[in-house]
Amino acid sequence: MLILAETNYQLVPTIALICNVIVVTGGTIIFFKHKLIPWRLTVPLVLVSVPFAWLGGYTPINQLMFNTILGSSLLLAGLLMLIRHSEVLETAHWTETKLGLSCLLPVSACLGMLSGLVGIGGGIFFSPVLHLSKAAPSKNIAAFASFFILINSISGLIGQSMKHSGSQVWGELHAYTWLFFAVLIGGQIGSRLGVQVFRPEIVRRLTSVLVIYVGIRLIYMVLGTPH
Repeated sequence: MLILAETNYQLVPTIALICNVIVVTGGTIIFFKHKLIPWRLTVPLVLVSVPFAWLGGYTPINQLMFNTILGSSLLLAGLLMLIRHSEVLETAHWTETKLGLSCLLPVSACLGMLSGLVGIGGGIFFSPVLHLSKAAPSKNIAAFASFFILINSISGLIGQSMKHSGSQVWGELHAYTWLFFAVLIGGQIGSRLGVQVFRPEIVRRLTSVLVIYVGIRLIYMVLGTPH
């Protein structure tokens, strides 16, 4: 949406990653207190993804490539969210095997890279994958996604700050302080509405529609850009 509003694309990943941290920090703390984070699954995947998130943040990218990757990623994420139909109650436990975990490690590395590069936390991809494969109960997948987004967003931010160190782009960030406050307030309201008012599948479907719409708009922008 920042891209559609003609925000400097070099700022977008940093703004998005900061928003990620603001939104998921509270949830991650709650998940940790309730011991819902599946550490045996989380630790190896996060350890693999963190350096790639930093690398993604540090990697220069032009606007055409940025819009292409972001638009395609959002479209795919939205479709994955639509595919998932129900909550996971009984898990397959295949991730507890070495082979199962080995299959997820390259996925984690790619999502870490994507997180730092364009500002997508990665959880929006990992959650549908883990649900479809029944890797863990839904509440544990949500806890994993929250922690995964938090750590990779921080790592990506470090890479972005190093890339733009001393750059005029970094000085433009203060103009978006209002956005961070809005995200903080909206995140608190949304968390409570999600728990007390709206059913999770309704929130997921509405989110998927929004994500798909923005993804299509970005791809349309790319197709209309002179090469």
